[in-house]
Amino acid sequence: MFKEKKTHNKYLLKLKQSNHVLKYGRFGIKSLSFSRLTRNQLNALKWIILKKLKLVTNNKRNFRIWTLLSLNLALTKFNIESRMGKGKGSIYTHAVYIRPGMILFEFDNLTEQQMQNLFNYILKKISFKVKLTK
Repeated sequence: MFKEKKTHNKYLLKLKQSNHVLKYGRFGIKSLSFSRLTRNQLNALKWIILKKLKLVTNNKRNFRIWTLLSLNLALTKFNIESRMGKGKGSIYTHAVYIRPGMILFEFDNLTEQQMQNLFNYILKKISFKVKLTK
């Protein structure tokens, strides 16, 4: 059985690959500020993007999307009534720290007008600053 590791490290200071240039797609969404995304927030964001992409492309599924975030942080929590001490608590979710310059999503097979429409929609849904890269 695989037991998840509870570490005190917040996140790795250096990533294995450079995460600030486009690798796969023509367009990308790049962060401009620090933030933290949990698993639920990331899944909701992916769902929102896919739903809007279907509307923008008139249900044509020829677009491609890549998610470049890996959840590398285990968040732990004790219940509120517990006393001090007795360890760290159980893992309740996973998260990823987002730094300025990181590319979150990449898109391909979209026109510039479709991508701009999608980006304006995403901008209202994300709680931190992002910009569109080409």
